[in-house]
Amino acid sequence: MKIKPVVLGCLAFLASGTVFAQAAPVVAVDDPESLFTDSDPAIHRNKQAALHIMRELLQCNQWNRAAEWLTERYIQHNPSFASGRDTVVNAFSSFSTPNPNCGELTTGIVAVTADADKVAVIIRREYPDPRTPGQNYTTIWVDMWRFVDGKADEHWDTATINAAAGRGRGGN
Repeated sequence: MKIKPVVLGCLAFLASGTVFAQAAPVVAVDDPESLFTDSDPAIHRNKQAALHIMRELLQCNQWNRAAEWLTERYIQHNPSFASGRDTVVNAFSSFSTPNPNCGELTTGIVAVTADADKVAVIIRREYPDPRTPGQNYTTIWVDMWRFVDGKADEHWDTATINAAAGRGRGGN
């Protein structure tokens, strides 16, 4: 079997390491809360609920307030958590301390997008670069919720199953 020159060129390019060179860093916006608004009242309501989930629940660990923004059945697609609001609340409460005086959202948000009953939040993440000890690289994490009557009823994210027991939020 003959290998075409184009294929050989692509393989040489991949082997050169150029593909794995430093990518453009992921940059968060200066005012993340401004992304959680919309001129459409239904989408605005859902984006505001997503903001409260991000700020009060995930940042401030005020899981005693989860019933304000999560339905009781809360369907979970993260492989580290079972469905149900109580299950998620118990899991997060077990490794977090509530901050009742939490202010504005400080999570590095890149973008927020919404369509009908779904809101996706793209978050800046930084990790140690396994190829270059002492260096970090940036990438994204995505959380998406489906809302019913202003509460998240279903959740997806980019979590994977790790060999070691983890918190399920990609190292958060």
